[in-house]
Amino acid sequence: MLPTRHLFPTRHLMPLTRLLLAPLATLLIVLSPLPSEATTRLNVAVAANFSAPALEISEAFEAQTGIEVMISSGSSGKFYAQIRHGAPFDVFLAADSLSIAALIDQGLAESSDHFTYAVGQIALWSPDPALLADQQAAIAVLKAARFNRLALANPLVAPYGAAAQEVLKHLDLESAWPDKRIQGQSIGQTYQFIASGNADLGFVALSQIIQSTGPDPQGQGSAWLPPQSWYQPLTQDAARLTQAKNPEQARAFLRFLRSPGALAIMTRYGYQQ
Repeated sequence: MLPTRHLFPTRHLMPLTRLLLAPLATLLIVLSPLPSEATTRLNVAVAANFSAPALEISEAFEAQTGIEVMISSGSSGKFYAQIRHGAPFDVFLAADSLSIAALIDQGLAESSDHFTYAVGQIALWSPDPALLADQQAAIAVLKAARFNRLALANPLVAPYGAAAQEVLKHLDLESAWPDKRIQGQSIGQTYQFIASGNADLGFVALSQIIQSTGPDPQGQGSAWLPPQSWYQPLTQDAARLTQAKNPEQARAFLRFLRSPGALAIMTRYGYQQ
């Protein structure tokens, strides 16, 4: 029998090995997920009232860390239900504190990565610059029903809608003019009803008015800020979710949310800390 070295000379073995392994290596590269997609994308559920500042904060966070942030905006109640059914979010920025507390009780959010990030304010807003000149004028418009349609968010899923109901209850108008109400499924949809002209006025978040008009709520249209004592504080809590695919990135984002830069953005949008 011939020695093995004569059957497979070394000078032929190396090129053959490379020839066989090259396609395999190429296949592995094609099939393997990109590290950046697997480790640096953060999915954040954000209450609709906070969508504009959340986008600014996430852009600043991405610039500083290189971690991509995907913002999903909607009502807190719907996000709560989605998270309970396994929605793949890493962080939840709610419009209230009860949603987060319930998720913590159910083992779906981490109490160690939970805090109040902002306190919001509700506003009655109209594109008509003469309609809501001051508190007296605003209350008179409501009590006399001098409008065709009034928009407010669904109080069952949107904390700002619940706050609007409390304001109306304070004015003994909780059940008034049912045929003149338009209900949005989030405060974002409610704002669109008014901005598009489908409603003459409505209860929205102060941050939404500032987003479109600048620091002066009366910059375009007119607005009235009901006393905050007329409704439960709009305490907005954040938390890392237990099933977060990117827990370290989620913690980094939550730390950034408490940074001076992020707080400055929130203040500009009318939020209190």
